[in-house]
Amino acid sequence: MNDMTRRRTYPWFIAVFACIVLMVSNGQTISGLSVFDVAFIEEFGWSLGEIKFRDMITLLLAGLFAPFIGILIDRLGVRRCMLVGWVLLILGNIAYSRLESLTGLYLVHALFALVLVVCGLNAAVILVSKWFVRYRGTAIGIALMGTSMGGIVFPQYGTAMIEALDWRSAFAWGSLFPAVMLVATWLLVKDKPELPEQAGADAAPDTGMAYADALRSRSFWALAIIAMSTFYTVLGTQAHIFVYMTDADFSAQVATNAISLFFFCALIGKFVFGLAADHFDKRKVFYGNILVMLLGSLILIRMDVALIWVAVTAFGLGWGGVYTMLQLTVMNIFGTRDAGKILGTITVLDASGGGLGIWLTGVIYDTTGSYELPFLIFAALIVVALAALTQVRQPASASAATAGATI
Repeated sequence: MNDMTRRRTYPWFIAVFACIVLMVSNGQTISGLSVFDVAFIEEFGWSLGEIKFRDMITLLLAGLFAPFIGILIDRLGVRRCMLVGWVLLILGNIAYSRLESLTGLYLVHALFALVLVVCGLNAAVILVSKWFVRYRGTAIGIALMGTSMGGIVFPQYGTAMIEALDWRSAFAWGSLFPAVMLVATWLLVKDKPELPEQAGADAAPDTGMAYADALRSRSFWALAIIAMSTFYTVLGTQAHIFVYMTDADFSAQVATNAISLFFFCALIGKFVFGLAADHFDKRKVFYGNILVMLLGSLILIRMDVALIWVAVTAFGLGWGGVYTMLQLTVMNIFGTRDAGKILGTITVLDASGGGLGIWLTGVIYDTTGSYELPFLIFAALIVVALAALTQVRQPASASAATAGATI
């Protein structure tokens, strides 16, 4: 492979690698865990609310850590932070396999919070954004497909391992995934082009809005509200769809398939809408994503099990687009200059929203014995996100590097 070909293909390798990063980090710390809930209830006698509080810990602490780790990402680079994250995820899997108490469960998830910050969403988006400008929407869409792939792969992995061996073995063997990623990150990843011409026309200079200026903009807080409200709904849905369906007398495997369908549709949404954002009006794409997500939530409100597959499909497609457009909009408006701190601060709210969505949905279910009220809350929050999007604008103080980019 000659130098020219390498310069053209390496950025796309980074996009695919970021996809795999998110598949493993999100899949093992969030989206792949709900299939273990029934086993925990049977073995330990914990309530669903007690179990789901683990996710609240992970996401709330991730949000609190994110601004500070964002500073380290800006200063030290994504690669070094990812290496630390993979070591922590290996230790977390081993600790999970030896779990004996709720306290132990919560401590493991505090560790997972660090994993999510140093080798999760923010790190992957920043890494990709430093290698792309012109095709940034497509590249981020490819990277974010990884969170959906994690939701497809790891619930299936967990269910298969529980049936073949036991839940402890599933976590013990699961430590091999981050071990492989540790080696791959060490050998293959570069934080950014050493010289602008090394990534050709797609090289992204470290320019954009200063952190303090971003905090003073209406768009920043509107995007934070969108993130918090949509993360509440989507993480609440994916974390409880398994129990909802098993309560409706679906088998564990069929309920697992519903989780995988949700994330498969989100995967499609992330790529398709990320690609669309590079060719069509970004604002219209964003509005369309939220409306499709709202449609899915309205179907859920009906509590009609016969329509669950339609609801999961619509919700997943809409969320996939929202997820991509949210990250793309932040990078396009604010640039890469202080991306770690800006994304980190937004993560404080979206992670808190996601954690509350998982935990409070479990608490309400324990209290009422039904998901009717949680599904109503989901729909209301998506309407809030739709209203917040009307306040997102390209700030006048955006740098020349991002002034031509609109949402």
